[in-house]
Amino acid sequence: MTDLDATTLRNSYDSQLRALVPDPLPAGVTVERDGPLIRMLGLDRRGFLTYGDLDGLTGAALDELIARQVALFRERGEPVEWKLHGHDEPADLADRLRAAGFVPEEQETVVIGAVAPLAAALPVVPEGVRLREVTTRADLDRIAAMEAAVWGADRSHLAPALEKEIAADPQSITVVVAEAGDEVVSAGWVRYVPESGFATLWGGSTLASWRRRGIYRALVSHRARLAHQRGRTLLQVDASDESRPILERLGLVPVTTTTPYVYTP
Repeated sequence: MTDLDATTLRNSYDSQLRALVPDPLPAGVTVERDGPLIRMLGLDRRGFLTYGDLDGLTGAALDELIARQVALFRERGEPVEWKLHGHDEPADLADRLRAAGFVPEEQETVVIGAVAPLAAALPVVPEGVRLREVTTRADLDRIAAMEAAVWGADRSHLAPALEKEIAADPQSITVVVAEAGDEVVSAGWVRYVPESGFATLWGGSTLASWRRRGIYRALVSHRARLAHQRGRTLLQVDASDESRPILERLGLVPVTTTTPYVYTP
């Protein structure tokens, strides 16, 4: 696809990515359906709720659907994320989620761009930094430690989750670290979405002392090249406010927003 019209891209995102269920599933992960909702259990930190759309549910019927999720996860004693998009219907969905006890976390912007021009650019990293593709638990633990240092929060869930994903289908994901000597200074991973034109980018956190040196941009280019090799034509990112300007300069287009609404028993 070469048309970078935001509406066309958003329609592709809705139809190809939003209701995606990984196949095969990582060990311990199960999927259930409740009407239009896809409910994923056994993930790293919390349950996950997604959907292509809500089949026109409104009012009491929508409240009942939300209440069933709250009851199930209250019984499990486990938090759950409802991934709400800015263009979701009905317009009062966020209000209904809040009324049911869901709390919004930080909003991100969904950006999408063509793979080919990004893949054409050679990744350029600062002197002394190298990019390396990794699969071992030791390297995944190093990534989690770097992320914990960046965010000042526990990221211990990250390494086992990536390890399970790699074990389930090693051809569906590539994890890349940027290293300066023995130190992981940044990392990101790319997922190749089956039966679609998409690859999706995740991670990209960079230690404060290594920012503004082109490392994030290099990681994007490297992963775009991997996506291009696998025949993907579109690249999608849930972008933070920090990464969004970089990605827009690289040609990715904002198409909607996404906000995790989290219920915690």
